[in-house]
This record gives sequence, C-alpha cells and structure tokens, in this order.
Amino acid sequence: MNKEPINFKEQRELGDIISATFKFIRENYKSYFKSMIKIIWPAFLLLVAAVSFYSYSTIGSSLFMDGQRGTFFIGFGLLILALLIYYTVLNVAAFNFIKSYMKNKGGIIHQEIKDGVKKDLGKMLGLQAVSGILVIAGTMIFVLPGIYLSIPLAIAAAALVFKNESVGGSISEGFYLVKDNWWSSFISLFLIWLIVYVISLVFQLPLLIYSIIKMVTVMDGPDQTNISEVFDGVYLILTVAASAVQYILYAITPVGVAFVYYHLNEKKYATGAYESIDNLGKNE
Repeated sequence: MNKEPINFKEQRELGDIISATFKFIRENYKSYFKSMIKIIWPAFLLLVAAVSFYSYSTIGSSLFMDGQRGTFFIGFGLLILALLIYYTVLNVAAFNFIKSYMKNKGGIIHQEIKDGVKKDLGKMLGLQAVSGILVIAGTMIFVLPGIYLSIPLAIAAAALVFKNESVGGSISEGFYLVKDNWWSSFISLFLIWLIVYVISLVFQLPLLIYSIIKMVTVMDGPDQTNISEVFDGVYLILTVAASAVQYILYAITPVGVAFVYYHLNEKKYATGAYESIDNLGKNE
C-alpha cells in the first residue's frame, strides 16, 4: 500500500515543521540519498579532498610557524571554495528532488531532478556566493547582522528553485517571506540544524575515543610534553571520515528549509489552499 505523499504546501507550527522534516527523510531516505549521491558525488569528493588537505595543514602544526602559514591559508581557501561548490550542488539537488516529489505526488523522476539541477546550478552558485559574502560581512560587523541575514537568504535559495526566481528576485522574496516571521523561521531552522549536528556527533565518537587513548598513552610515556604524537595519520583519517559523514547528513537541512519556505509562502499567498479548492472543483 502506497503511503500518502507529504503535503509541503501548508502552514505548520514549529513542532510540525520539525516532525514533517524527519518524517519525509524517514519515508524517502533511500530514494533521497540515492538521488543526492548520484548528483553531488563530484562536489563531495572535491570537498573531502579539501578537508583532507586542510586537516593535514593544520593538525599538529602551529599557525604561527612561518613554514606552515602559507600552507594553512591555501588549505583554508580551498576548503571555503569546496564548501561553496558542495552546498550549492546539494541545495539545488535537494530542492529539485522535492520539486519532483511534489509534481509526481510522492513519486520521483530522476531525469527531472538532473534537468532542474542543470537549469538552476548557475543561479544557485551566484546566490550562495552573494549570501556568503553578506553573512560574513554582517558577522564581522557585529555578529547579529550575519545571523539575521542568514535566515532570509536560506529561504531565498528555496525560492530560487520553487518559484524559478532570479538571484535578485529570490533574495527579495526571501526577505519578503521572512518579514514578521523571522523568529519562528530562525527557531525552526536552528532546531533542525541542531538535531542534525547532534546526530553527526555519534559518528565522531571513534575520533573522540582514539584521541583519549592517544592522550593517555602520551601522558604515560617518557615525553609527556610531546602532544603532537596524538595527531597522527589515524587521527587525520578519523577526522576526515567524521567530517564526510557530517556533510552527507547536512542533506537533511534543505528539507527543513523547504518546509519553512512553504509554511511562509502559505501565510503570504495561500497558494496551496487555492490549489486544494481548484482540485475539489475538478473532482466534483
């Protein structure tokens, strides 16, 4: 028996948004993550390589050593670039997956997702770059502006795909939807991010256990001041693996953004309610 597809186009309370997000993942995790992997794997491998290089350039070395300073900044720059590419591809793939899910009433057509990614990728990259600059600038000014801007800009990414907006149009739409609803949107997205982060901590336990064992070994050894022995090859591998899992789990977050977007969209436009009325008229 096929399950009733989840309706995105409706207003939801805070708890309902969170429960709907994880219900969607629970019911569609096989097709969702399979589709994500098919599309994002080049960007994911690029990110893993950047994380590996950045970790290698920083773990066990001092930023203030002249021999390491250049390597650190190169690694950091490559990591930022890889993160931008990865989050761009992931967001555009996730939103197009949901778009196909809604269009086909719970079914998924992978070719539709691929076509949507090709169409929206350039615009999403521009939006993510602008969003990153604005959030970083806002954070550097006084922290709070960066936090404030992050919410409408997150909603803007959803508007870019679901409403086929331009970069400028999606930013305007994000601010319009969040107006008078910033706190509820912030709490919803923060709680979803926090839950995903807590889940990812489970996969960091091997790194934590290994670090404790190595620390105890060093403290019991002849040279108790040589803490750099903790940061060996195994530590580096575990660090990269934990980061890789965390970035995969981040794929849950755009689903939460989509639910928040449609909740706000219904409050402003009631498009889902009008569609329901039209469908009732057609079925009579």
